[in-house]
Amino acid sequence: MAKGESMGGVVAAGHDETAAAAVEILNQGGNAFDAAVAGVLASCVAESVLTSLGGGGFLLAHTDTGEHVLFDFFTQTPVCKELQHPLDFYPINADFGDTVQEFHIGLGSMAVPGVLKGLVHVHQRLGQLPLERVVAPAVQLARQGVVVNDFSAYVYGLLKPILLATAGARSIYAPQGRLLQAGDRLYMPAFADALEHLVQGGVEAFWQTMAAQLTQTQGGYLTAADFANYQVIERQPLCLDYHGTQLLTNPPPSAGGGLIACSLALLADCELASHGSPDHLLALSQVMRFTNVARRDGYDARIQTPHVAEELLSMGHLGQYRGELMAAIAALKSSKHLTNKLGSTTHLSVIDTNGNAASVTTSNGEGSSYIIPNTGIMVNNMLGEEDLNPNGFHQWTPNQRISSMMAPTIVLRQGRPYLVLGSGGSNRIRTAILQVISNLVDFDMPLEAAVAAPRIHWENDVFHLEPGFDQASLTPIISTAKPVWWQAQNMFFGGIHAVGLDDNGYLHGAGDSRRKGAVAVAQ
Repeated sequence: MAKGESMGGVVAAGHDETAAAAVEILNQGGNAFDAAVAGVLASCVAESVLTSLGGGGFLLAHTDTGEHVLFDFFTQTPVCKELQHPLDFYPINADFGDTVQEFHIGLGSMAVPGVLKGLVHVHQRLGQLPLERVVAPAVQLARQGVVVNDFSAYVYGLLKPILLATAGARSIYAPQGRLLQAGDRLYMPAFADALEHLVQGGVEAFWQTMAAQLTQTQGGYLTAADFANYQVIERQPLCLDYHGTQLLTNPPPSAGGGLIACSLALLADCELASHGSPDHLLALSQVMRFTNVARRDGYDARIQTPHVAEELLSMGHLGQYRGELMAAIAALKSSKHLTNKLGSTTHLSVIDTNGNAASVTTSNGEGSSYIIPNTGIMVNNMLGEEDLNPNGFHQWTPNQRISSMMAPTIVLRQGRPYLVLGSGGSNRIRTAILQVISNLVDFDMPLEAAVAAPRIHWENDVFHLEPGFDQASLTPIISTAKPVWWQAQNMFFGGIHAVGLDDNGYLHGAGDSRRKGAVAVAQ
């Protein structure tokens, strides 16, 4: 391809401005990895309460030469628990209307961030355009502002206590003394300045500036050593063959990818019948149930140990769950009645016409409310996330990658990227990805339909069901679980933003309406 020539491709993301930024780079001749970096930078403006350069993430890459690599730039625990000042760590309540959820924020909730280093690392490793051109769409968006859409306004409302907790956060999200609402415009000029400084001074100088600002705060764990030690890690993706396709996903020490692979391995033995039928939902729900059993039986506890995913997916280990799964399905089928939380995370998927593919998921937790001065960057609150601290707050192991459910995933067919996807949604990430993959591979559904189809989520004997299923036929499937019948599709069930190749070799994409997803195609 000649220099400056347009690169074709398709992008699916959590906001139309995010997708537009990525496609702009494709149109300038950038590849999928340039586009992914540009899109994530733009999402730090358009989806700034979901992601940030002060957060963490993962990018799964498939190159046109057949290389597969998982870039791990997720957050890390500090190297030391000793505090020089009283801990700044406190709860806030997010009001979801029918429930209130507690989060913890403050300087003591901040883990070592990785998105900044991760994006620059990916660009240096696989990108082809100059960094100045890759950051330009985000700089422009931050200066001209982005109109707050209904979904962003809804999330702002949920996280209002965080967005109003500090003067720095209020200057961005409540500049006129009230929280921004749908139709208002969000401006982030300090973030635009910061990106320009990144280009001019280089990533190490920018990283040191971040370190200096964060280590001067009083009440958190972060020190200069945390920033000196942090490294982007290149990992081999976890691989699994499933019904004529090859799954590539996030390996340990993150948990989500292994649980998706476990679910698909169990699902491969099941009779699924037609989509949405009692047989299909029975198999799907019980696969989720027994994946949870496998998780509780030691997968989570051993997630930092070598070869834990291989042991989880081994024939011997899966055999015990396969037997119990089939027995449970048979028992429920014999019934006479069966005849006929918020996850503050976002995702971007991109494929270019050369065959490069990137699946990137990033998160800021809910955010600590602390804005790094003169940058517009809010730092994460991963040490205050209950899901990420199952042993209790402040019980984390020092200097260790935090385990995550985030699972950027690529499905290959005959060596080509047939499906590129990922999701936000905390513990629902794995079940959302599982269902979309199965919808495409097992039921040959069009991509848009596979993403839009109603979902279920089974966890700890609570069975969540989106509308679109027949309640009467599902009653015996539910068995002893507690059913939660949702009245509308909801961001609770994730936000799958996916791109892929159809059977005719054409690129297509689907943004999940549950999280205001968008698709853009390069010209």
